[in-house]
Amino acid sequence: MTESTKVPLSPNDPNSFSNPENVRTDAFHLRWNVDFDRQVVTGSVTHHLIRSNLNYDQVVLDSRELNIKAVRALKDSTPLEYDLGTPVLTFGQPLTIHLPKSTETNVAIVIDYETSPKCSALQWLTKEQTAGKTHPYLFSQCQAIHARSLFPCQDTPSVKASYTADVVADSELTILMSAVRVSQAESVENLAENISINEHSLQRKGHKFVQKIAIPSYLVAIVVGKLGSRQIGPRTTVWSEQEFVDAAAFDFSETEEMLQAAEKLMGEYVWGIYDILVLPPSFPFGGMENPCLTFATPTLLAGDKSLANVIAHEIAHSWTGNLVTNRTFEHFWLNEGFTVYTERRILGLMKGEAFRQFEAIGGWEVLKETVATLGAENPLTQLIPDLKGVDPDDSFSSIPYEKGFAFLYYLETLVGGPETFLTFMQNYIVKFKLTSLDSSTFKSYFIDYFEHEGKGALIKEIDWNTWFYVPGMPHYVPQYDHSLFDACISLKSRWIDWNPSTEPNPFSKKDFKTFSMSSPQLQEFLGAVLQLKENLGLEKIKAMEKSYELCSVKNCEIQFRWIRLCLKEKWMEQLPMALKFVTDQGRMKFIRPVYRDLFAWEEVREQAIQTFKKNRPNMMYVSAYTVSKDLQL
Repeated sequence: MTESTKVPLSPNDPNSFSNPENVRTDAFHLRWNVDFDRQVVTGSVTHHLIRSNLNYDQVVLDSRELNIKAVRALKDSTPLEYDLGTPVLTFGQPLTIHLPKSTETNVAIVIDYETSPKCSALQWLTKEQTAGKTHPYLFSQCQAIHARSLFPCQDTPSVKASYTADVVADSELTILMSAVRVSQAESVENLAENISINEHSLQRKGHKFVQKIAIPSYLVAIVVGKLGSRQIGPRTTVWSEQEFVDAAAFDFSETEEMLQAAEKLMGEYVWGIYDILVLPPSFPFGGMENPCLTFATPTLLAGDKSLANVIAHEIAHSWTGNLVTNRTFEHFWLNEGFTVYTERRILGLMKGEAFRQFEAIGGWEVLKETVATLGAENPLTQLIPDLKGVDPDDSFSSIPYEKGFAFLYYLETLVGGPETFLTFMQNYIVKFKLTSLDSSTFKSYFIDYFEHEGKGALIKEIDWNTWFYVPGMPHYVPQYDHSLFDACISLKSRWIDWNPSTEPNPFSKKDFKTFSMSSPQLQEFLGAVLQLKENLGLEKIKAMEKSYELCSVKNCEIQFRWIRLCLKEKWMEQLPMALKFVTDQGRMKFIRPVYRDLFAWEEVREQAIQTFKKNRPNMMYVSAYTVSKDLQL
């Protein structure tokens, strides 16, 4: 039974039932047995709790579709009473545990449980769904509020905790987590507590993991599969199915250079290793900043390193997001706006300031399209949306990324430029590392910092309320350096001006010689054409394919824009290419706009719906959930 709500689930977080203001998880230990046959994880979680007051005798955790088997005190195994509340929408249900009587503020409890085969945090792949076709595969995605379906926890980014884990799976499979692996391939007997031993389990192996730095629950991550690896730097190993190791090693070969650039900007990288895992195509994001183990989509493997900027983004999260975190997902821009800003500073160091500006222009164009798609009055286009009764997955868009970046760029211009703002950011990271904050705390610190620096007069014009709470495009239009973008606009203008009825096709791949960075600028050229209010016309789009052979390009960012152009012109011959694109991979950045385009084309709408329904079992929860809404199912 479910009930709707337009009130926050708790005083601490509108999307979490938990009560960390009373009792907070300080650390936790996971004991997991990965069962591919039943597609569940069984085991336990031990929460080491801190009570803010001895009078608090209950802890409230988030849970969703978990089979809670028993709860006990760690100290003496005394059974503890617990209650599972009523499920609310997609938020799951509260798990209220009555704590043992104690004269100490610290208390530890153990919860024995099992996940559901429907666990929204996990993607189970059969061996037939993998590249190697020999072993099954498991990976997780806990952001934004899916950790509660993987283990009972205070599933709010306001709570940060260190963790350890013992995980058992088939001995032929590799296990990785968002932590440092401290031992490899132990026998199950050494990890036997709460993990049943039988003849089959003796052929399984376990691994131990430690994450010493406190992190929010959404950064817990696991992968289990037949993986190969290649070390590509002193701190980095790339992992993937063996079929993709060489490609990943090549495309991500600049990772150490990016790490060093990030350290010049933001200070010491504190997480030790920076490994990269290339996941199967159903992974719904470009990347996920899991500490010690960035998850990456295989759509980044373009063969020319042109899409590795996503790795710069995930590296930037090592400071903005993972060290300094948004207190709730209403303040998600504090994670993503800062990370986009830092990503572009990294790329600016590596490729020049003009390239940082070029990337910013592209981001502004993405922001304009997002606002146009959602509607300029849509409250989810606010920098700080109201998420009471709203699943954070429903609010996911480029808004916190690009509107957040635009705000920070505006602040940069006000206070004296990139270096002045960078010094502020460095102090901001030092001040708030290992904590979670909201936008009002950021605002107060920003004002105090620059008033102390004698620049109070420069920042008085900031209209904080408009930036934070007014939907639509920002009232400030940034003045970027267009030196790299001009070639894209020039080529677009040539295509607009060309009259195919009076002159032969003047275009060829030689046009790209004017692009000093061909792949990124080709993306923006296609994006600029896509944004035209009036269509180029099908005849010109067919000529564009003949001139540039875009249907055979491997770069997914280019493929994405080209497919959307074909759909905009209703080029029926390219419909199979579009349907293949949305089934071959599950990256939401790509499949949601393409599915929306297909849905808008009434003649092919039913084909799009049937394609989605057929492929839905192969999609991760968050992708299937959001696309089903796009298709009005």
